[in-house]
Amino acid sequence: MPTDIASLIFFVLQLMTFALVGRAILSWFDPALRWPISRVLYDVTEPIVAPVRQILPRTGFLDLSLFVTLILLQMLQRLLAQSLA
Repeated sequence: MPTDIASLIFFVLQLMTFALVGRAILSWFDPALRWPISRVLYDVTEPIVAPVRQILPRTGFLDLSLFVTLILLQMLQRLLAQSLA
């Protein structure tokens, strides 16, 4: 039972990682969020990106919050994988 829950959490973290990468790539082509897929990815990922954005210092035009969030998700995945092993 605990491994099933851990597997589900790992799967959700993996989906969020893909959603963040998709959001980053689509932000180059659709920065105004006009495309429906851009809007969906924004709506799904913004709840975890916004707190990171509030903590990070302003860097001008460059938004590093997506990058930091990706690193944090990867760290969580590795910790979860180590705890299962």
